[in-house]
Amino acid sequence: MSGSRITFLEGQSAQPQALDRVLAHVRRQLEDPALDPLRAARRPLLAGIGASYAALAVPVEVLRAAGIPAQRVLASEIENGLHGFDTDLLIGVSQGGRSSETIAAFKAAEGVPTLAVLNVTPSPLGELARLTLDLGNEPDSYASTIGFTATVVALDLIAGAVAGRADDPWDGIAAHTAAVRARAAEVVAALRHRAARCVAADCVASGASRVSAEEAALLLREVPRMPAAASVTRNYLHGEMESAGNTLHLVFGDGREVELARSLASAGHLTLLITTQDVDPAESLGVVRLPRTAPSVRVVLETVVAQELVAALSDERGVPIESFVFANDDTKEGGVDAADFELASRVAAA
Repeated sequence: MSGSRITFLEGQSAQPQALDRVLAHVRRQLEDPALDPLRAARRPLLAGIGASYAALAVPVEVLRAAGIPAQRVLASEIENGLHGFDTDLLIGVSQGGRSSETIAAFKAAEGVPTLAVLNVTPSPLGELARLTLDLGNEPDSYASTIGFTATVVALDLIAGAVAGRADDPWDGIAAHTAAVRARAAEVVAALRHRAARCVAADCVASGASRVSAEEAALLLREVPRMPAAASVTRNYLHGEMESAGNTLHLVFGDGREVELARSLASAGHLTLLITTQDVDPAESLGVVRLPRTAPSVRVVLETVVAQELVAALSDERGVPIESFVFANDDTKEGGVDAADFELASRVAAA
């Protein structure tokens, strides 16, 4: 079954209300006793591919903070089984439930219970899983908007259930999302012309915000077709930043990231800092200030900023957002989704 497709811009506009719906939907599912095996897990292994893999850094951070050992792996790393992994629950993420690598991983997971986190139901991955948790078949864009941020919400709630967290941090997410998008639009408008002429981008963060850096790098490649890479802050400082030159820098964070952003901008490199700190913008430095929230909520808000940036760069560079270049027929069970071809045709005809 295919999920319904909307455009990237439609996804941005619909995102606040969609996140509220997903939040209520996932909370209800987690009250079901059928998911008791999830709450009993003590050594979860989380697997995904592409954007789904990026999102998995959120539950890893939440679980480790609660003293529960957790790790994420690319689903392709366990296509041949779980040898060498000490786990009591395999959690696989695939929004459409058709990712070939995650399906192969579930087929190879012998003797370990599996949980599929999905948007589209029913799906091939869901049929393989012992347990499922879904987002409610929310419409999503090809370069994911709602699907990605909603997955982050769901994964935080899952991690909270495993950790025994009393309350979750998501109340007010719709209002936060709308406010941050409006703030980001103002900042991005001032730098989009110069940013669109950069030859590449570096996305830098630490902790849970590694999700935001990895997703931003993927969106920059998918949407305005800008070469981009994601780095962990401390690693970036150890030599990776030396290649700066006609490059765009997205820096997410409040600690060493603030000084890093200022250093890059003072050297003349265009930098966008996404932070909760009160930092003044400067020549070559744009600042989007976020409200102080839990790390998982912050990831969603950081992603909203990245979405606003890539939409603007796509327009500035004259690249239609939905006009993907490559359609690999071996990454999804059943081949390329017909809905994506239909959407591309709509964009081309517009």
